Amino acid sequence: MGKLEGKVAIVTGAGGGLGRCHALGLAAEGAKVVVNDLGGARDGSGAGQSMADGVVAEIRAKGGTAVAHYGSVTNETDAAGMVAKAVEAFGSLDILVNNAGILRDRTFKKMTHAEWDIVIEVHLRGTYLVTRAAWDQMLAQGEGGRIINTSSTSGLIGNFGQANYGAAKAGIAGFTRVLALEGMKSGITVNTLAPAAFSRMTEDIMQEGQAERFAPEKVSPVVVWLCTDEAKDVTGRQFCVGGNRISLLSWQVLVIGQHGPKDAPWTVDEVDTAMKASREQWPRPLKPMEV
Repeated sequence: MGKLEGKVAIVTGAGGGLGRCHALGLAAEGAKVVVNDLGGARDGSGAGQSMADGVVAEIRAKGGTAVAHYGSVTNETDAAGMVAKAVEAFGSLDILVNNAGILRDRTFKKMTHAEWDIVIEVHLRGTYLVTRAAWDQMLAQGEGGRIINTSSTSGLIGNFGQANYGAAKAGIAGFTRVLALEGMKSGITVNTLAPAAFSRMTEDIMQEGQAERFAPEKVSPVVVWLCTDEAKDVTGRQFCVGGNRISLLSWQVLVIGQHGPKDAPWTVDEVDTAMKASREQWPRPLKPMEV
């Protein structure tokens, strides 16, 4: 039996790259997955059903359970529809992984209002809309839940030519910390993932020859672990994951574990062992009454 047997998950932007790996990883541990993907290009243009359908087919071929959803995270009706799809198909919703995103990179001097607005819309408002629908469903169920929001070092640290993307990702990190505090009494954990992975989103900004080292499969085991019972008290944290390295970001950077860049990806059990071994070094978490 998998670690997530009986759980129901939504992964946005799951038609390729990191989202695909997250969906496959969750399904491999027994979760039933709603694979959401608009099917557009990395700049947000276009749409189609083949990407989501392809990942659903992969999951089913491996013996898992999944359905596709083709809506946009920027559309309130579509966002609510993802949650409705999960409940209609599988009876509940336990996990949300907000992964969908686009890029419109440009130096701030040359950036247009439209390039700013669309990136904020997809990343920050899209994360908000889907989380809003999922949050209401999780509260109604009364059994807690897991939410993983995707930020970036571009927002947490900064990156040239990504003022729009960095602003959105910083906003997501702040949004996550607030929801982590508000979700405590209801058993909803909310954590931030800052991934480093080679995908169509990053293929022209990562150095040549980094595809193996930064394979998206080396990020997803941490996402899966955050959804297991072993992580039920982990919330409001920022995990930087990539290249077989797991770091906890706060006022300091704590390296939780590392494999060689050409080694196989972490297993979920290995992530669990590394996380437990480092817990005493983690900074004290914030509590609601301290805000």
